[in-house]
Amino acid sequence: MRTTLPDHWIEHHREGGERVGWIVPAGADFLAFDALGRQATREPVDWLTAEEALEELGLRFLGDRFVLDVEGTGGSGGATARPVRIAEVSTDGITVVTDEFGGASAVGSGAQTIRLPFPAPDTLRSADGQR
Repeated sequence: MRTTLPDHWIEHHREGGERVGWIVPAGADFLAFDALGRQATREPVDWLTAEEALEELGLRFLGDRFVLDVEGTGGSGGATARPVRIAEVSTDGITVVTDEFGGASAVGSGAQTIRLPFPAPDTLRSADGQR
């Protein structure tokens, strides 16, 4: 199901035309949101600072390893942290591919794809401990 973004979310594109996020009015200032729909500035900032935050972040983080907490897969019925890589991001949703042992892109790896809502849920986090 496609997420309809509020009208006040303003797409921000880098020079090559790729959308790297959104800038959202917050009082007299702005908040930046990354391609996953997550807040990229901790507090409201001026427009230029919001643009700079998105430009600096870019899309490179999408190539990083992530961890997805999957409910009900742990031995005690709790969540299991599964290594994943992001395969696709849009406001329609986020697709991740399981990446046990770094084999997500190997032919015949049997990697599982998991569809997540947009914006990304808190159960998806960077493998290096960052949000």
